[in-house]
Amino acid sequence: MLTHILSSAVLGIQAHIIEVEVDVARSLPSVIIVGLPDTAVKESKDRVQTAVKNAGYKFPSRKVTINLAPAEIKKEGPIFDLPIALAVLHASGQIKVDNLEDYIIAGELSLNGKLRPIRGSLSIALKVKEFNKKTNKRLALIIPEDNAPEASVVDNVDVYPVKTLNGCIDFLSGDLEKEPHKIDVKAILKTNSEYKLDLSEVKGQYHVKRALEIAVAGSHNMIMIGPPGAGKTMLAKRIPTIMPDMTLQEAIEVTKIHSISGIFSSKNGLVATRPFRSPHHTASDVSLIGGGRVPKPGEVSLAHNGVLFLDELPEFKRNVLEVLRQPLEDSAVNISRALRSIRYPSRFMLVASMNPCPCGYFGSRDRNCTCTPYQIQRYRSKISGPLMDRIDIHIDVPQIRYKELSSDEEAESSAIVRERVKKSRDIQLKRFKNDGIFANSQMTQKLLKKYCQIDKESKDLLHMAIKELGLSARAYDRILKISRTIADLAGDESINSAHVGEAIGYRSLDRNLWA
Repeated sequence: MLTHILSSAVLGIQAHIIEVEVDVARSLPSVIIVGLPDTAVKESKDRVQTAVKNAGYKFPSRKVTINLAPAEIKKEGPIFDLPIALAVLHASGQIKVDNLEDYIIAGELSLNGKLRPIRGSLSIALKVKEFNKKTNKRLALIIPEDNAPEASVVDNVDVYPVKTLNGCIDFLSGDLEKEPHKIDVKAILKTNSEYKLDLSEVKGQYHVKRALEIAVAGSHNMIMIGPPGAGKTMLAKRIPTIMPDMTLQEAIEVTKIHSISGIFSSKNGLVATRPFRSPHHTASDVSLIGGGRVPKPGEVSLAHNGVLFLDELPEFKRNVLEVLRQPLEDSAVNISRALRSIRYPSRFMLVASMNPCPCGYFGSRDRNCTCTPYQIQRYRSKISGPLMDRIDIHIDVPQIRYKELSSDEEAESSAIVRERVKKSRDIQLKRFKNDGIFANSQMTQKLLKKYCQIDKESKDLLHMAIKELGLSARAYDRILKISRTIADLAGDESINSAHVGEAIGYRSLDRNLWA
């Protein structure tokens, strides 16, 4: 007897509809799985056999052929355990279900018949919605109970959670009634969007906080340069708290990536706070950019719609840093393999920090630097010019004074700064509504000419700065973009010399340090 059940496979962050075909024929007992399965899928037959037995059924002592179609798509992971088990039992006549074609089923079986959570359930639910719209059907989704909150985020898709193989069979046969799992998406967004940190916890460093505000308002990359203990990491960790609240679409994008990577608890439903990723400087280029034998998202994708913080930037290997150039420009990572090409989104704000020299005290007013000029030059040369040109804002973070540390003066909270940032972002969204971008940092040459016109005084100031500091053409563009952001924060329609002057101040470290 032949049985068909629809399931799903996840490649990259996109799901694909897979048809699980099972045929039970009179022949010597054997189990064959075809359709480009990986090792985890091939091992499914052993898990299914034991789970079926422990659920009180009998695995057929015949030739069982399992086909996963279409055959050209690579099948990975234990996601097909549940549909395979159901198809085998149905094909062998042990269960009678008339409406199998009304469901898309996915789940991993444990040996006792219980269901374990799977990765990518949100991607699967989105694919079900797309499939229903395309085929004009109303297929429902059956998944493990732990994945129900995540999958239920998608509207117009009925999600039925199940705990065990027996529970799934009872539901399909009509012996157990279930209601689709429902959640309040707005409530989840609000509940999960709270941060434990706040910018007001950082004493002093007002000029650095101003630079952070400008960077976030225009989605500009930045680097902080200062001695150990100046507060660079503390400031960086609070950047997500002043970023605008995530929209539902952004939260879904981030949740898909984190779900595929296995770092997200699906019980939370959605990732509603901006991601903050801080890989160690020993990280490899593959862990940063993504890939591997079984391609997975890297840190640049896990930081999508959030912040990627690289502490002690010169300590990273040069080849690791150079792979950042493409995702910084394209906001995506393409991983090519012989059989397929996977694209991961990676639109993030890059924030880096470093010491001015190996010992960390070059230029310090409090301690003497013990580094030789050669050591300092070698330390700084680890970061290439092209990478530095992709970092918009360079800001000096000096050692904080005791007077500022002991001050009782209350600093601005993240909520106050975030409100100013939001107003600036709203101006940019309105400006770029027909241009396909959302922030000043994403402006092309054409858009720069359109939105960054400056007067003669500003041109003269910019010309003098480029001549004296030797800034590159890319640095010239960055200054214009930062000037536009400063003007937006001030609520000014046009860019004036004060905006340009402040923007130049955020690029002067470029040549002071790297010359």
